Amino acid sequence: MQMQPEAEFGLADARRILGEVFAPWVQDLNLAVERIEHAQPADVADWQPGALLRMPFSERLCRNGGVVCGQALMALADTAMVIAILAANRGYRPMTTVDQTTHFMRAVASADVLADARVVRLGRTMSFGRVTLLSAADNKPVAMVSSAFAMLPG
Repeated sequence: MQMQPEAEFGLADARRILGEVFAPWVQDLNLAVERIEHAQPADVADWQPGALLRMPFSERLCRNGGVVCGQALMALADTAMVIAILAANRGYRPMTTVDQTTHFMRAVASADVLADARVVRLGRTMSFGRVTLLSAADNKPVAMVSSAFAMLPG
């Protein structure tokens, strides 16, 4: 998929890319892009571009005990960071994950999971971000994720 950065990159663009670019098994997570942010508000000094994605709860994502498995949480974080970088870039750009470090803080069961992804640095060859995973039931953190992406030509 070739797409040049656009003046505007909206929710429809992010949702289309989520459905076209990611592997079928990631699409099977039924992730939803709820919000993207690429324009800095005038009254916020420490703002970072980002995206908010939701992973709906499913028993298929659980391990023994009804707890959402770490693999699903890590896939959510990785996907959310890609969407956040695309939003900051205002369009599609090929990239690949170079590093992802996840710190799990508590289990989440029987609840959707939200991924608040923020771009810390958008670079020409590398981009860096952080994701906070939250239980939608109580909005409390489930995990913190830091990641690095190589920005590919094309």
